[in-house]
Amino acid sequence: MSEKIAVLVGSLRKGSYSKQIAKNLAKLFPSQYEPEFIEIGNLPLYNEDIDTPESVPAEYTEFRNKIKDVKGVLFVTPEYNRSVPAALKNALDVGSRPYGQSAWDMKPAAIVSVSPGAISGFGANHHLRQSLVFLNMPVLQQPEAYIGNVTNILDENGNVAEGTVGFLQSIVDAYVDLLNRY
Repeated sequence: MSEKIAVLVGSLRKGSYSKQIAKNLAKLFPSQYEPEFIEIGNLPLYNEDIDTPESVPAEYTEFRNKIKDVKGVLFVTPEYNRSVPAALKNALDVGSRPYGQSAWDMKPAAIVSVSPGAISGFGANHHLRQSLVFLNMPVLQQPEAYIGNVTNILDENGNVAEGTVGFLQSIVDAYVDLLNRY
């Protein structure tokens, strides 16, 4: 039986580079793991006033249950203003509540940041790591996964260049090693 790995993509854009890279990564997992893309764009902005036992938004409950049901989480994100996109931060907040019942607790994570520029989403990658420390998620340390100049490695069908497949495979292999320790 395969174990699910949540794939959260920080960009909501239909043709997002992050989504294209995430799809390439998902193909590289061994058969005992099943990557599952989990939607974050439908989550209402986190607001404790609407997150009460009497009126939890259905989207919050569905999202939390999906995260609780996975072995680990692969985050693939662009960088917005030297940080993570608002939709991704909102997903972290929704999954961390109610206080003391975080869906993220002890879920091994890997982070891949993606950018058409040369800085490769370094700021987003490290801001996300800060949040994951608080959420008690063990995070893959090496190889660090910053993918810059992404438009140079994707073809018109969203597939990565042959020379990049090995790098993506090294990320997945190291992440699977981390998953196997938990």
